[in-house]
Amino acid sequence: ASEQWRWQADEGQEIEIDKFVGIYTTRDTGNPAQKASDEVNAYAGRGFDDMLLAHVEAWAKRWEDTAIKIGGNRDAQLWANFAGYHLIIAGNGFDERVSISARTLTGTIYKGHIFWDADMFMIPFFIYTHPATARAMLMYRYHTIDAARQEAKDMGAKGAMFAWESTSTGEEMTPESVIAPNGEVILILSGKLEQHINCAIAYGVWQYWIATRDEDFIVNAGSEILIETARFWVSRVEEHDGIYRILNIEGPDEYHEIVNDNTYTNMMAVWNIERAVDAINYLKSHHPEKWLALKEKIALDENELIEWADVSEHMYIDMNHGNLIEQFDGFFKLKDIDVYKFEPRTAPLDSILGREETAASQLVKQADVVMLLYLLENKFSEDVIKENFEYYERRTGHGSSLSPSMYGLVAARLGRMDMAMRYFRQAAQIDLANNMGSAAGGVHAAALGGLWQQLIMGFTGMRAEEDGFYIDPKLPEEWDRMKFAFIWRNNHIDFDVERNKQITITIGHANEVRVGIYGRQLQTLRPGATYRSEWDGTTWRDIDGKGQEGVA
Repeated sequence: ASEQWRWQADEGQEIEIDKFVGIYTTRDTGNPAQKASDEVNAYAGRGFDDMLLAHVEAWAKRWEDTAIKIGGNRDAQLWANFAGYHLIIAGNGFDERVSISARTLTGTIYKGHIFWDADMFMIPFFIYTHPATARAMLMYRYHTIDAARQEAKDMGAKGAMFAWESTSTGEEMTPESVIAPNGEVILILSGKLEQHINCAIAYGVWQYWIATRDEDFIVNAGSEILIETARFWVSRVEEHDGIYRILNIEGPDEYHEIVNDNTYTNMMAVWNIERAVDAINYLKSHHPEKWLALKEKIALDENELIEWADVSEHMYIDMNHGNLIEQFDGFFKLKDIDVYKFEPRTAPLDSILGREETAASQLVKQADVVMLLYLLENKFSEDVIKENFEYYERRTGHGSSLSPSMYGLVAARLGRMDMAMRYFRQAAQIDLANNMGSAAGGVHAAALGGLWQQLIMGFTGMRAEEDGFYIDPKLPEEWDRMKFAFIWRNNHIDFDVERNKQITITIGHANEVRVGIYGRQLQTLRPGATYRSEWDGTTWRDIDGKGQEGVA
């Protein structure tokens, strides 16, 4: 579509051209050209100034629910703004047939394919700042579940196995091989072996459910995703002497491709099964007719649940190394390595060592066991978390942009603030300083989502549970204050954390909220009131029980 204008320009004359664009496809309407034309004419009728004002107001509202204000560190403020901005413009809460690709729309790397990045690293940002976008991203997974069912069937398994690289249909798009610059054919096994994407999708579903209590979603889509991914794991395991094992798998650490019993995968698979059981029990209690319809739709025999319980109870988890968690069976027998002995360096460690030596060593590409320390924190004691973090931190090369923020998050929760800030800087500058050398391919959206998680789940210590959420701020010394907001069950909540001084919590007017200092009891906070917690020199005191009405 094109138009041409011609005019005789006079010296000093101003010409203003307002351009309005409408985009529709046949997926939206039967006559996309007419629909787009009608929209353009409606916008043109309103005029540019009116449209610009509406745009500014829309951005102001999104920023109100998203913005993080950091006092005392200008760089940190710019990094937080950069992350929030790029995540906002990548999300589309109006279209549940799409999700967000690894580089959003800013570059062609990965061809726009959607990975576990979207569900594990980006969706949490939207859950707490714009739930409609999180819902749309999860519904994208639901609309591709038939392709996931076919993938599981092709593997000889039950349930659904979602694609590692997904597009509009949900079919697996991962190439089977690539040719290296030297002509070597390198097999790509992630499409077949990184089945932990099922757990990432289930995690996104469950986090969305507990944060929003979106009844329609959990009844008509979320439960089905949880159940079908759980069925996959139960059919995927192999029984050996009463113990269930997952063999020939690949965890988040992609430097070790064909392994047995990756602990991350095994424990997250059990978690996936347990959440599916929770979903079934919820449907039985609150929507029995929907449960009967879903059970018939997916041909689920309730006797399957007996096997589910057996697998959950007897999954292979190797905890025979003191407090250390072995990343996968045989990991501790590999050649030990200390990544700090290679510093300073300008190339990824796997490039320095080579593929074979990397695979034969304990070099880890990205957060694997350390991801577990975050996602399943309540499964481990503080000593176990501390010891495993220290062990794997010295053996991780951070060859993925997803990794630094996760290490920084766990470091912040442990109070290792110097290390947390080092990883925060590293994650924040992946694009802005091109410190991985790949920014030309587009922004690393998952790294930005991870950065947001480090800020909210790390430095402010937010933990979401079914009954409410906890906070436990630990701000770096160079920050004197951090203000942020998020949405919890339709309520806008504002936080103002003054380092080692005071937490101020202002509850929106929607409903009551259950909030607690981590390690203490949840407290009920009334809508429209402001509450405070004081720092006593060692820890945060309980939130004051009364609150003040209408105080900002």
